[in-house]
This record gives sequence, structure tokens and C-alpha cells, in this order.
Amino acid sequence: MSRAETEPVDDDHRPRSAESDPSGQEPAASRSPSRTRSPSEIRSPSRTRSPSEIRSPSPSRSPSQTRSPSRSRTPARLPSRPRSWTWTLGLFRSELLTTFRRWRTLALLGVLASVPVLVGIAVRLETGDGGSGGRGGGGGGGGGPAFIAQVTNNGLFLVFTALAVTLPFFLPMAIGVIAGDAIAGEANAGTLRYLLVAPAGRSRLLLAKYATVMTFCLVATLVVALSALTVGALLFPLGDLTTISGTRIGFGDGLLRALLIAVVVALSLTGVAALGLFVSTLTGSGIAAMATTVGLLITVQILDQIPQLDALQPYFFSHYWLSFADLMREPVYWDDLQKNLGLQALYAAFFGSAAWARFTTKDVTA
Repeated sequence: MSRAETEPVDDDHRPRSAESDPSGQEPAASRSPSRTRSPSEIRSPSRTRSPSEIRSPSPSRSPSQTRSPSRSRTPARLPSRPRSWTWTLGLFRSELLTTFRRWRTLALLGVLASVPVLVGIAVRLETGDGGSGGRGGGGGGGGGPAFIAQVTNNGLFLVFTALAVTLPFFLPMAIGVIAGDAIAGEANAGTLRYLLVAPAGRSRLLLAKYATVMTFCLVATLVVALSALTVGALLFPLGDLTTISGTRIGFGDGLLRALLIAVVVALSLTGVAALGLFVSTLTGSGIAAMATTVGLLITVQILDQIPQLDALQPYFFSHYWLSFADLMREPVYWDDLQKNLGLQALYAAFFGSAAWARFTTKDVTA
């Protein structure tokens, strides 16, 4: 008996025979599994990677990039505060362009510009040769229409007369139309909810709407003043003018006072603008908001003429509207002017706060 037959064969040292492979050939993986690997290969299993590559696994990224992986997000956080003012100014500019591009707004401005033309032509036809009408001379009285007696002597008085004629009805009606349609018109057109998409916001949108209405107040007043000045220069002489107090001032001083009167008239409409904006937040119909605002204006002015309500009349927003005539006195009477501006600020604060409270809690569905 041979040694190979008598000695047990360990599995780990079993000789490779042909039984392990039917083809009679030993598999390549089982011939010498460690012969192809040298000691140097064992120490560095990956020859293609150098020590520098192991230290920096991503050669395309610099160390500064690995330290701040969110570097691209940083610039988006920096302009967060100025973006608020940028969006507010951009929203105001958009509202301004939208308002003054509408045919309705241009028609209102055209009607306001035609009022001084009609007044100037009427005074010119009445006086015939453009001389003194002989109705009042010095023009006492604090009311605005008393300026008509001075128009034939100086065309600059047509500015004061036109503002006095348009202030009780035409200017407030135009402001009521624009303010009443500010929010309700957007809701009626179905564009309000798109305007409220962030980062616009309700408070910012309401502020932009009110600023647009106030800009229209100033533009409308200046349109009336410029139209009256142009017609007055064409139909009547210009020069030094006599104040309500009887003193004479130069033409340049008269122009400055005319500009100041236009600004005061525009500020006198801040209460109406806030009232119209508040009414606009109560309804989704622009026509209903405009009609309600104009109706309230007419009602308040009727109540302001009833003698039995003299105790309440100083609190009506239209009570001191014609106080701008005191700017044509020498010296200027500031008492009624201060009361007028203070009352308008009170109305603007009250109805502006009411509009904000209503609009910020309103369920916008259109």
C-alpha cells in the first residue's frame, strides 16, 4: 500500500486532481491565488492613486470649496433687507403706470383740465374787453369764488378760482373713483390674489395703492393749476397781483403762492383718499366702491351746509377745504390751514388703519 493511500488527506492540503475540473485543467483562480501579487502590491493596493491623491480625494475642488460647501447660497441671503424696499418701490411704480395708463384716468384728468378753460372763457365773455368786471375790487372774504372778481385784472387769479371751483366736487369725485377702484377693481378683475403672491404682501400692496392715489391727487391738482395758468395767460394780463388783504405782491411771489395752494389742496384730499381705500376693501365690486365713495362725499358736503349741524361741521373733512384762500392774505392766516391739515391727517390715520385691518384679515378669493 502506498503512502498516499494510507495517510489521510487534509482538505486544506488536498492535491488538486483532475476531478476538480472535468476538463482536466486547473482553474486560473485556483492555481496560485497569491503568486500574481508582489509585496509592493500588498502595501499599495492601488498603484494609480498617489499619496497626494489620497490626501485630497477630489482634485477638482479646492480647499476653500471643501470648507464652504454652500457657498453659492450666501449671496441670496445678503440682499434680504434692501429687497423689501426694492419690491415696494417696484410695486409702487407698477401701480403708478397701471393707473395712469387707463383711459378712465386720462378722461378724469381731461375733465379736470377743461374746467379752468370753461371758467376763463365764461369770465372773458362776461367782461367783454377783458377789463375789470367791477364786482368787488379788492376781493375781500375768505371764500375761493371771490377770486373771480380779480381774474380780469390778473390771469394768475384764475388758478385760485379754478381750484376753488373744482375742490368741492370735481377733484373729490376723481379721487373717489381712483381710490374706490384700488382694491375692489382688482378683486373684480380677478387679479388681486396674484398681486398678493410673496414677496408683495398685503400691507405693502395697500401702502402702494394709497401712495398711488395720493400721487394722483397731486397730479390732478397740478393739472388744474397749469391749465388755469395757461388760460389765464392767454385771456388776461399777468403782473403784480393784489392779495385779499389789499396789499400788492410781485408776480414771482404770486407763482410761489399758487404752487403752495396747489400742494395744500392736494393734501386736503388725503382724508378722501383713505376713505375711498377703506370702502374699496369692503366690497369686490369696483363700481359699487366708487359709487359709495362719491355718495359719501356728496352727503358730507350737504351736511356741512345745514346750519343746525354747526356743532358737528368742524369735524367734517370738507369743512376747511377753502381755507387755502388764507394763503393769499398778507400776512397769511395759518389757523384754519392748520386745522384743515390736522383734520385730514386724522381722517387718513383712522380710515387707513381701518383699511389695513380689513384688508389684512380679508379672505381673498378672486
